[in-house]
Amino acid sequence: MSDYQELKELAWKSNLELPKHGLVKFTFGNVSAIDRSKGVIAIKPSGVPYEKLTVDDMVVVDLQNNIVQGKLRPSSDTKTHLELYRNFKEIGGVCHTHSTFATAWAQAIKPIPIFGTTHADHLTDNVPCTPELADVLVGGDYEQEIGRLILQVFEFLSYQDAEMVLVASHGPFTWGSTAEKAVYNSVILEELAKMAMLTLSINPETPRLKNALINKHYQRKHGRNAYYGQNSHVY
Repeated sequence: MSDYQELKELAWKSNLELPKHGLVKFTFGNVSAIDRSKGVIAIKPSGVPYEKLTVDDMVVVDLQNNIVQGKLRPSSDTKTHLELYRNFKEIGGVCHTHSTFATAWAQAIKPIPIFGTTHADHLTDNVPCTPELADVLVGGDYEQEIGRLILQVFEFLSYQDAEMVLVASHGPFTWGSTAEKAVYNSVILEELAKMAMLTLSINPETPRLKNALINKHYQRKHGRNAYYGQNSHVY
């Protein structure tokens, strides 16, 4: 059995959650998982349909993007994932999709406003959106530059408090303590994007959620005295 079998199975199962939740079409999107003790990640291979994806298809690469195990090319977004793993030291998984509503906000180059308590259950501010990538960087090491663009946004934000971002004109990336949590965050992000768009269609002048409600809802799930759910594994 491969030394990376457990990691590959985790990444494979997490990738299969994307079509189940309607977050991807055809071969769009990817999830990766990291084993920090071994210094490697497992990620979806590029261009393989989800219905044909197997555990053995998963590609293992090190943090310098060298293929350690696998016969297929890794996702074209691998360098973005690696940039996040190298800098967000506590994350265990990264997810990228082109889900409809989150991508619409990314294409509009707009953060997703915090309008309601569902949003506040997961983060205390707008879902951030990066600026556009400069033309000279688009023509360079594109995927790595996307990762660096995300890092710029999080110079003044906590990647542990806001586990999601929109990349301008491109789409969403999420992460979490595990690959499963990264996928969960992608599902939540798509719902927040959809709710915000519908909210603005009903009332374009909808105000930001009150700080008292933001703090209450976030703290009851994430604070020291959190009381939502039955145990610490409930998201």
